[in-house]
Amino acid sequence: MSESDKYPEDSGRRRFVKGVVGGATLAGVGATGVAGINSATSSTGAGGGTTQAFAIENTAGPAPRGMPQIPIEIDEEGYLKGVWPEVKTVEENGVSIQIAETEDYQGSGVTYSSEWFQYCGVESYAGIEPDYDSDNYFISGSNPGYDWQSEELSEGDRLNVSMFEDYQSWGNGIGASGLGKPATGRWRSEDAEDTIPIQVIRSPRIEQMAQDDPWLQASTDQGFVAWLNKCTHFCCVPGYKQAEDAAKFDAADDVYCQCHQSVYDPFSLVETLFVARPRPE
Repeated sequence: MSESDKYPEDSGRRRFVKGVVGGATLAGVGATGVAGINSATSSTGAGGGTTQAFAIENTAGPAPRGMPQIPIEIDEEGYLKGVWPEVKTVEENGVSIQIAETEDYQGSGVTYSSEWFQYCGVESYAGIEPDYDSDNYFISGSNPGYDWQSEELSEGDRLNVSMFEDYQSWGNGIGASGLGKPATGRWRSEDAEDTIPIQVIRSPRIEQMAQDDPWLQASTDQGFVAWLNKCTHFCCVPGYKQAEDAAKFDAADDVYCQCHQSVYDPFSLVETLFVARPRPE
């Protein structure tokens, strides 16, 4: 990650999630359930700024923080969708701008914003524009990360609950079986030049954790959890149970980035404070 990605140009704009004033305050906030906290703060930039997000936790390697979670909903036919925040127009310094932000998401007390995804150049992708026209379904790509996807799906197919019926026993020879069944795909990328890569897992562990955690109750569904699959180190695309050499780094059951050995725990959702990059004008 370049220095410009970590520290966008100052503009005087500051945006905080409700109830949080700076990194020192966040560091002192208590957490319940699976919601731990990590933080990294610096100055803000126009159209971005200090942002608190939920992410799958970075547990090893050079990545500075976790990868941001995408809240999930499942439609009446069982298809998986990534929820996009509410689009609204606000006045800022006398100028009307569009933002995508939902306060108190599903009664969880968490403010969910498109700024969660504004890093690693993703802030310039068409799909991150607040009003980008998308149905928000998770779509299987042309080169999926798992054999089961290659065998059952074609490029452009939507992910459906029925494809994950063996999630309590699935395994592919990497790490332990029965932890959950994964898939790779894209989100808000149809008819766009750039692809927003996502990963999803259906797991009994997520089902159990969501029972006692307000955020997971709001942001997961039927044991599914999803995240923007861009390593926060140098923006590579990691994988859950995709690399045999992950075991060398004690990461066979984690999300592992082969580029520089960053490791993420998909079953630990934490609050992370970072500086979101500004969207281009």
